[in-house]
This record gives sequence, C-alpha cells and structure tokens, in this order.
Amino acid sequence: MGTAEDWVELLASDRESLDRTSTAERVADLLRQRVLEGGLAPGTRLSEESAGRALAVSRNTLREAFRLLVHERLLVHEFHRGVFVRVLSVDEVVDLYRVRRLLETGALRNSEEPAPERVADLGRAVDEGERAARDREWHEVGTANMRFHQAVASLAGSPRVDETMRQLLAELRLAFHVMPGLREFHEPYLENNRRIAELVGAGHRAEAANRLDEYLDAAETQLVAEYRRCPGGPHR
Repeated sequence: MGTAEDWVELLASDRESLDRTSTAERVADLLRQRVLEGGLAPGTRLSEESAGRALAVSRNTLREAFRLLVHERLLVHEFHRGVFVRVLSVDEVVDLYRVRRLLETGALRNSEEPAPERVADLGRAVDEGERAARDREWHEVGTANMRFHQAVASLAGSPRVDETMRQLLAELRLAFHVMPGLREFHEPYLENNRRIAELVGAGHRAEAANRLDEYLDAAETQLVAEYRRCPGGPHR
C-alpha cells in the first residue's frame, strides 16, 4: 500500500464511522488504527484535501488530528511539503524494542493473577493469526500479531500501559514495512505466540516472559539487519 489511490480509498471506506462534527481525537483514532493495521505506509504523503474529502471532515478537524499524530511520532510535518507518515530510523527501532521489553515482559513478570478475559484475549489473537496464516493472508497475520502483543501488555491491568502500548505498536508497524517478505517475517512467530499464550493460561508467567525475551531479541535483530541492509528506508 502507500500510493495516492490506495490510501485515499482506504480512508474513504471509513467515512461511515465519521461525520463532519467528529472530533479531531476521533479522526486521529481512525488514522492511528490504519497505521497499526499497516494500511498507511512510511513516507506516504497525506494530502489535506484528499484526506478531508475521503473522510468528509473539515480541514480544521483534519489538521488538529494530524497535529495529534505528529505528537505521537506517527506523522511528520515537513515545511512547504506537507504531512507524511513517519519513516523510523534504526535507533528508533532499537528504542521501541527497549520499551516493549519493559511493558510486555514487565506485564508478565510483575502482574497479579490476570483476569480470565485478558487471558482469553491472548488466545483469540493467536487463533486469528493462525487462521490468517492458513488463508495465506500475511498482512492479516501481522495485524493479529499486534493484537497479541497488545493483549500481553494488557495483563498488567493498567489503562496507562494499554494506551502506551497502542501508541508503541502503531510506531512499530511502521518499522515492519522494511521487511521484504511478510510471510518469512511473521510465520515463525506464530508458534511462539501459541506457546506464550499456553504458558500464561497455565499460570507459568515467568517462563512466558523468558520466552518472550528471546522472541523480542530475534525480532529486533531481524528488523535492524534489514534497516541496515536498506539504508534508503522501508519498502514502499
């Protein structure tokens, strides 16, 4: 994705969930979700005119939504050029994984007995990923993986952790665009997700945290290696 026609059509499909009185926060939520799902690729220029027409919201509302997402490091405003989906650097990818370890493994190691519905969320995300893999929908496997890691962080039982993790995962999805083969990147982690969910369900959260540490080390190594191989940035 990432061409002008692709992203405009994508946003137009969301129009029914908005109206001209929608707040900038609601528009920002929608755009953030599209980043999280991988629908807005790094480097994509978001034309105010095209986005406003697609979403049927005012230009002032859209500009405020853009400002919110610039603050969250998902978009960048370039003087005399416009607003673009952000392209991450290698150092930023490393820092994202540093924070992931604090949030995700911290949730596993330090939380009290998690609520059953939070454990069930882990299993549902794993099921979604495996179902998408059977259908060879590798983009959807990536989206299910995002839901899995959001569910891991939610074991902390903290609304602030949940919000931080949502923003972090949206940034991280921007990094995933650098990978040339989504199947090769996502498929090996499906088994790990299943095993971590099983360990959490059995009450072995410390063991799950150790396994997740290894998992995150491997994923970070893959992403950083690809960034260094392609210094021009993510594939468009």
